[in-house]
Amino acid sequence: MGNVIGIQFSCDAILSHCLNCTLSKAACISQLEDNLVDLQAKLEKLIEAKNDVMMRVVIAERQQMRCLNQVQGWFSRVQSVETEAGQLIRDGSQEIEKLCLGGYCSKNCKSSYNFGKEVAQKVQLVETLMGEKDFAVVAQRSQESVADERPTEPIVVGLQSQLEQVWRCLVEEPAGIVGLYGMGGVGKTTLLTHINNKFLQVPNDFDCVIWVVVSKDLRLENIQEIIGGKIGLMNESWKSKSLQEKSLDIFKILGEKKFVLLLDDLWQRVDLTKVGVPLPSPQSSASKVVFTTRSEEICGLMEAQKKFKVACLSDKDAWELFCHKVGEETLNNHPDIPELAQTVAKECGGMPLALITIGRAMSCKRTPQEWRHAIQVLRTTASEFPGLGNEVYPLLKFSYESLPNDIVRSCLLYCSLYPEDYRISKENLIDCWIGESFLNERVKFEVQNQGYYILGILVHACLLEEVGEDEVKMHDVIRDMALWIACDSEKKGKKFLVCAGAGLTEDPGVRGWENVSRLSLMQNRIKNLSEIPKCPHLLTLFLNSNELKIITNDFFQFMPSLKVLSLSRNRRLTNLQLGISKLVSLQHLDLSLTNIKKLSGELKALVNLKCLNLEYTWSLVTIPQQLIASFSRLHVLRMFGVGDDAFEVASEDSVLFDGGEFLVEELLGLNHLEVLSLTLRSPYALQSFLTSHKLQCCTQALFLQYFKDSTSLVVSSLANLKRLNVLRIADCEKLEELNIDYTGEIQHFGFRSLCKVEIARCQKLKDLTFLVFAPNLESIEVKSCLALEEIVSDVPEAMGNLNLFAKLQYLELLGLPNLKSIYWKPLSFPRLKEMTIITCNKLKKLPVDSNSAEECKIVIRGDREWWRQLQWEDEATQNAFLPCFKSLLEITEQRL
Repeated sequence: MGNVIGIQFSCDAILSHCLNCTLSKAACISQLEDNLVDLQAKLEKLIEAKNDVMMRVVIAERQQMRCLNQVQGWFSRVQSVETEAGQLIRDGSQEIEKLCLGGYCSKNCKSSYNFGKEVAQKVQLVETLMGEKDFAVVAQRSQESVADERPTEPIVVGLQSQLEQVWRCLVEEPAGIVGLYGMGGVGKTTLLTHINNKFLQVPNDFDCVIWVVVSKDLRLENIQEIIGGKIGLMNESWKSKSLQEKSLDIFKILGEKKFVLLLDDLWQRVDLTKVGVPLPSPQSSASKVVFTTRSEEICGLMEAQKKFKVACLSDKDAWELFCHKVGEETLNNHPDIPELAQTVAKECGGMPLALITIGRAMSCKRTPQEWRHAIQVLRTTASEFPGLGNEVYPLLKFSYESLPNDIVRSCLLYCSLYPEDYRISKENLIDCWIGESFLNERVKFEVQNQGYYILGILVHACLLEEVGEDEVKMHDVIRDMALWIACDSEKKGKKFLVCAGAGLTEDPGVRGWENVSRLSLMQNRIKNLSEIPKCPHLLTLFLNSNELKIITNDFFQFMPSLKVLSLSRNRRLTNLQLGISKLVSLQHLDLSLTNIKKLSGELKALVNLKCLNLEYTWSLVTIPQQLIASFSRLHVLRMFGVGDDAFEVASEDSVLFDGGEFLVEELLGLNHLEVLSLTLRSPYALQSFLTSHKLQCCTQALFLQYFKDSTSLVVSSLANLKRLNVLRIADCEKLEELNIDYTGEIQHFGFRSLCKVEIARCQKLKDLTFLVFAPNLESIEVKSCLALEEIVSDVPEAMGNLNLFAKLQYLELLGLPNLKSIYWKPLSFPRLKEMTIITCNKLKKLPVDSNSAEECKIVIRGDREWWRQLQWEDEATQNAFLPCFKSLLEITEQRL
């Protein structure tokens, strides 16, 4: 009929399956309580394992490593299991209450079964995670940048070479601590920023570069937090640690790294050990610390193994930067503007900050009239120029405010009385400071030392620049800042009026002088001072370097507070007005390089005088007896080159009569005298002078002239003048020998302080062998000594090996027709800069060899015919010195 399908079931199989399901469900219920206990125990072990792995990750992250993804995934799964299992354990007691029949059955079988099944699964998952806990590696080194790039403008041309210098020092040289110092606004931070960014641009093997701005308000905790943030330590718990605890953490991590720490704007020493920074070793090029500061002194306090001065730009580089900021469109807008722009750029003195600020301000000035007005403003009231008074000067003022005390600050402001770019004599500046009572006079011979110490502070703070050994200079922008500060102090009665180097032909009008405390009219062309000013507050008056011929007698009548008066370098001034005697507060009087012929006895009224400068007053004939003695408070007396005519015409009532014996007698009574420069014109005056230990101790310069009847001078008798810097011997017609007692004082001490020697018009003198006892000589001038044959003759063997002229910088030999030898063998002349030899035709050989010109920095001036006839040690020496020669004709043509 149809298909029939047959199905056959096994009753045993069905029964077995049903039994297994029932027993499995029964097991989930009956084992529930045991499984919960097991879950809790295994979960606790898993949490402990998680914490152990987490500790390994934290340690790795402190070393700038990043946790592996698989470890992160494991942490995530553990966290989920921890949350879910914890909830099961908390719900377990409720489920256990549902069990009955000794735990083998439940009042709600379905609920208990599902819960028991979930607990059993979590146990298995915990066991699986525990099996994965043994990671061989938990983190790997992070691939993030070694440094954080910092925004900055393109580096200016002048700083590029310095950037390369510092970079080579960091990557090639062993110096571990490097200092960059220079005045404010010169580009130190810019340079450091480019160094930071260069670590991102150039392959290197440093692990991390850390940038910290320190500034004036130094807090070690702030430095630690910045470093901690860079090396992975910063979190809330680490912030709460003590300075010492943070220091240990930083030390542990940085000790395992090759790091570079860049510290910007240091004003005082940073104790790197307290911060926790391992001190880089000077013997290895591993880690580095580089810092910027405005003070060279900080380089010493930080124990910098290498320091770089960041100086102002050269004229060429400054002009390039200025043009870039002004823009070609403005510069090309009128044919007169480029030349005017160069004048404006020069007013910036090569300081990048000033060039940038003024360049931006001038970028929209497109007429010559605007540029001429800008020049006038910069030269007279620079603080009113856009950007200077509110950007540049306040930044520079930080350096001023950071000076140690008000005295040092006053000494700095005083330097602004001098013209722009003026080379200020250190000793004359210190004399003025003494006159102003800036310096402590309580300790004998300490006033001068204190003055030089303050100069050192100002030079190291980059507020003054040294020019050679004896002079300093103030940068134009620093000077403008100082005048800005001085004018800002007007309310305190400290107004400065400075018209120095302004091209004045007459005084600028005395009406505005009433509230002036310091007035400078120096370096002008003023001929007459006919008005009578009223200056009740005036402390300093500079009238030096003018063409003064007439000063009205009453000019000084209303200056009751005046302490410092300089009339120096007024060569037309022949008479000293009696009105000066009314300056009863005067402490410093400078009459040097004038043609004054007579000092009046009325000057005895200047009882407070501390400094008197009469140097190079060649025409001075009359100094009344007892006038010098009346200045009982004198600390400084300068009489080098006084009264060239006095030897012949001085009257008996002048202390210059008879070669200076009367003068020496008066000097003996000056108990406060610390600095003396002196001219003596007779051997008797010299003998009297040498009997005084006090005068020998304070003499810094000695001029011996017109010893007409002396055939010899025992120059070794001057060996006791321990502070003698300058010695001049001139116009001694019969002088044949400068004798030396080789067994006396000179053998042991010599002229160690002597820096400059001048010998002139001693017609019979044969040699200057005594110079071997002056190891620190810097300058030798010998002129018109017709019989001179040798500079240094034979030296006794007992003298041993002499390092002769090791510090000599200048040698000038003029009009020595019989000179045959300077020295019998070659000398190294390691510091010699210039050698001038004129009319010394018998001098056929110089004491040099090829080693004497290793750096070829010597300039030799002379006649070309003399140069052609010179004999050389060898061909190598001749070739080495050929580039050094400049003929007198070439020099004259260059000057023309």
